[in-house]
Amino acid sequence: MFNTGVSTYLCLFFACCFCCSRAMPTKLSNEAVNDRSVIGVLTQVVTDEIMKPFGRTYIPSSYVKYIESGGSRVMPIRLTLTTSEYENIFRKINGLIFIGGAADLETSDFARVAKIFYRLALAANDAGDYFPIWGTCMGMQLLTVLVAGENLLTKTPAENLALPLNLTTEAQSSRMFNSFPDELINALTQEPLTGNFHHYGITVKDFQENEMLQSFFTILSTNIAKNGAHFVSTFEGKRYPFYGVQWHPEVNRFQWYRKANFPHSRHAVQLSSELAEFFVNEARRSLHHFDSPAEEESSLIYNYSPVYVANITTYEQIYFF
Repeated sequence: MFNTGVSTYLCLFFACCFCCSRAMPTKLSNEAVNDRSVIGVLTQVVTDEIMKPFGRTYIPSSYVKYIESGGSRVMPIRLTLTTSEYENIFRKINGLIFIGGAADLETSDFARVAKIFYRLALAANDAGDYFPIWGTCMGMQLLTVLVAGENLLTKTPAENLALPLNLTTEAQSSRMFNSFPDELINALTQEPLTGNFHHYGITVKDFQENEMLQSFFTILSTNIAKNGAHFVSTFEGKRYPFYGVQWHPEVNRFQWYRKANFPHSRHAVQLSSELAEFFVNEARRSLHHFDSPAEEESSLIYNYSPVYVANITTYEQIYFF
């Protein structure tokens, strides 16, 4: 049994703590947060003959899992809709990802649809309506074309190559990297954590000589290609929440083809996780929403089933549309 004096003291102590906790509530941010975000992903046109029997367009499941792992959901966006339909979609989703692949960055349907969303995102952010865009590999290349108004890509071959990043002095204070643990930042500069699978990119020289790119983006990292070209490997918008990586953070956790140089180390997995959560946190700042739960549910990737393709491609699974 408790001693009566001790019992009384404990009662008074907890009562005091309770009263104090009510009198001094935790300070909350006034910024609205959307914890049910939906991120749009533009589909890619199927060009590989072996994949054509499954559908006209596709999204590798690794991108879907990557977004979901950060705490968001995915809406696949087809390339055959009208401008008004894309405008309607834009008002409902909370961010957009341009994935890697193979498409003409000026004349393809992928480029045409991306340009519509890019212009909508510019106007929205200018009006105080936060809307982030992320470009991976070809998606990053596409962002340079959209911003520069021309294709400045040159050969920067880094095919099936894992690399550390040469971080710039701006990286540490960037939105993308400033919350990274010091250990991960150090590993990022010393260990091959980024999977590269590209033939083209934007060189540092071409980037710096283009006024549009120079004023729009901050270079966060660079790398050297197999041919010696010094290319931009990571950037983020100065004014707009637009981000680009010439490498593939999604493969670190969700692709396992044995002949591909996919980084799977502890730091590689941590890097992928940090970036997925970073972009989803950016999407949480968007208050766009669907008109009804039923409309939202019918728009999500959950309405489709991925196809196992590891026996014919470097992907494990692909969604076809």
